[in-house]
Amino acid sequence: MSRVVPFLFSLAASLLDASLRRRAPPSQLVPKPMAAARTRSFVLWLHGLGDSGPANEPISTFFSAPEFRLTKWAFPSAPDSPVSCNHGAVMPSWFDIHELPMSAGSPQHESGVLKAVENVHAVIDKEVADGIHPENIFVCGFSQGGALTLASVLLYPKTLGGGAVFSGWVPFGSSITERISPKARKTPIMWSHGIADKVVLFEAGQAGPPFLQNAGLNCEFKAYPDLGHSISKEELYSLESWIRNRLKASQQREN
Repeated sequence: MSRVVPFLFSLAASLLDASLRRRAPPSQLVPKPMAAARTRSFVLWLHGLGDSGPANEPISTFFSAPEFRLTKWAFPSAPDSPVSCNHGAVMPSWFDIHELPMSAGSPQHESGVLKAVENVHAVIDKEVADGIHPENIFVCGFSQGGALTLASVLLYPKTLGGGAVFSGWVPFGSSITERISPKARKTPIMWSHGIADKVVLFEAGQAGPPFLQNAGLNCEFKAYPDLGHSISKEELYSLESWIRNRLKASQQREN
């Protein structure tokens, strides 16, 4: 049994400065009903083990470019569940984790992952039904949320704007590639991982790009030499630029 780890997530200390503590007005995080029809894009953020959605809402303050003016954000919280790597302790968890630190060969709880994917897809489907084009929808996540992000975008039947994985891992075996649709293979993936990560080892992140390449997907992978199991401002600024460029391209196609 792995050592007890109370939280799999950790925001870097730099995220605790004044710029991150500024909360976006509620209307920016969840558009009011009258503004919902004007929403042009959607960003879904999936937190790490033991964390919560509201605790991550300040992340949206990094996205102030004009392209995000009509963006709707969602920060859901995982249900409370017993977690094996923490000796069955109950905490917010998208699916069960058998051991920590997570390595490239760690056992995976595939059935739990697939159940969590269904819930993410339901969120995406609702936004599509409300009029947001799938290619303007982005799923992002940290650690356990990053693993769920990867699974969710790979198994969604349509091409999405992108999936961004931070300090995550591949949460299932190669046989899952048979379920990836041709449209899903066109969804771009951004992957960021700290080389100094002691919770989700860098080798677990490194296994992502080859897996995706074999599945026929493109992946932009970036390593951060001095970063542990946390998110840096640099990573978030890179994410802002990555999504913004895709929204600009989408708007140009529409025009």
